[in-house]
Amino acid sequence: MQHIPLNRREALGAMLAGSCAVTTAANCGSGAEADKPIVWDTHCHLSGEGRTPEEKLGNLIRYADRLGVDRLMVHMGYPIVVDPPTEEIRRQNDQAMQAIRKYPERAFGFVYLSSHYPEFSVQELDRCVKDGPMVGVKLWVARRCSVPEADAIAARAGDLKAPVIQHTWMNILGNGPGESNPQDLADLARRHPKTTFVCVHSGGDWSLGLRAIRGAPNVLAETAGSNPTTGFVEMAVRELGAERVVYGSDVPGRGFASQLAKVRGADVPDSAKRLILGENLRRILTPILQAKGIKP
Repeated sequence: MQHIPLNRREALGAMLAGSCAVTTAANCGSGAEADKPIVWDTHCHLSGEGRTPEEKLGNLIRYADRLGVDRLMVHMGYPIVVDPPTEEIRRQNDQAMQAIRKYPERAFGFVYLSSHYPEFSVQELDRCVKDGPMVGVKLWVARRCSVPEADAIAARAGDLKAPVIQHTWMNILGNGPGESNPQDLADLARRHPKTTFVCVHSGGDWSLGLRAIRGAPNVLAETAGSNPTTGFVEMAVRELGAERVVYGSDVPGRGFASQLAKVRGADVPDSAKRLILGENLRRILTPILQAKGIKP
């Protein structure tokens, strides 16, 4: 399959397609706000500009406002550490909770865990999700998620109705020893059918990644973190159904605009774009939000 990158003008045009989709009612007429799709970003980090967690998230929100992004899912703190020890995981979760408490109407937090430390991770999940403000789980590259040590985390997340978002990649030179691919996630998901998972990046090589998760109905594909190429969202909708695809940006490593352009410019129905941009993420978060007394 040939993937044709959009140039800058095409990407911006695709992002703005649909007129009122990412603009305000003042610009688009009195009925625009009611028709505006919700945009919930699955994938945001605190590694950008700012001196404190609150400043970093505040800057992300300022940029999100320009593009009509309503909610940011925040996970991991800073600096980025590959395979951090338990004390660093706890410190970064504290940073994320500090940030989201400043902006409860704009951001939700996902607890950063590692299957290198399954007992600690379950305790940290309870601290930050069951007894804290967070609503989901983030797993990165410490251990491949197909390992048995990930089972305790996945099971507890399912108990709490907290979705698990798992970084996946398919490196042409081979993944690192702890880096999961989409097949790893499909294997974990089959062992935990009551837990909802998100395949972050759809493996990078999405044409293979989407096929790997196709048979695991509790896994959603995520669009974040790659160039805006034609065919990605179209294939995801065709292979999985629009109900199993979520938008994400991976800011600040990637910009909101280029990642929104993948969805805005896709050759799929407007109804599918609405699901991908925010309705699917709101749906999978609704059970835990309601349990916490938060209006979805």
